[in-house]
Amino acid sequence: MTSKIPPQHMQECITAMLKNRQERKFKESVDLQLNLKNYDCQKDKRFSGSLRLPNNCRPRMNVGIIADLVLEDACKKIGVATMNMDDLKKLNKNKKLVKKMCGQYDSFLASDSVIKTIPRVVGPHMNRAGKFPSAINAGEDIKDKILETQSTVKFQLKKVLCLGTCVGHAEMTEEEIRQNVNMAINYFVSLLKKNWQNLKSAYIKTTMGKPQRLY
Repeated sequence: MTSKIPPQHMQECITAMLKNRQERKFKESVDLQLNLKNYDCQKDKRFSGSLRLPNNCRPRMNVGIIADLVLEDACKKIGVATMNMDDLKKLNKNKKLVKKMCGQYDSFLASDSVIKTIPRVVGPHMNRAGKFPSAINAGEDIKDKILETQSTVKFQLKKVLCLGTCVGHAEMTEEEIRQNVNMAINYFVSLLKKNWQNLKSAYIKTTMGKPQRLY
């Protein structure tokens, strides 16, 4: 889908966003904020979709791995920490303990051989926290799977007409941010019923910075 945002304008917004920010004690993310129009959350289909961006937008994202024996061995060899089903059983479906585990990680991956049994072991709490794991298949490149998780953005329409997602961080180059923003916004528009006609406005901003209007 062709973008309705002129490349020159996008470039100017990204430059202004990075130039006008103050140095912070933490690493700022770059967020894309989107507002819809002519969309009825009650009647129109609520869309949901995810997309891997070309550049890692959340390198500090902490990914928890729930492994079977084969994956556990493979992770040990490359120095990646894991937990197994016995560790989950120790939580005893205790809501507080499952919540605490979910709080330690931003996202989860699990061996495809154990993923179906996880709800039976921990109850519905991981799902409710929006942290249900994605599957990792035997023989998949573990580091690439973690990178994919850190580079993937999700768009899901709920009850309000505004959505936001992290598309990068302030240490990225302008070109890396441009690639991510361009791909994310075009994909988002492709999910909408009337595409660009449903997009009211789009902004990019760093965590503490001033929003720059893209569209």
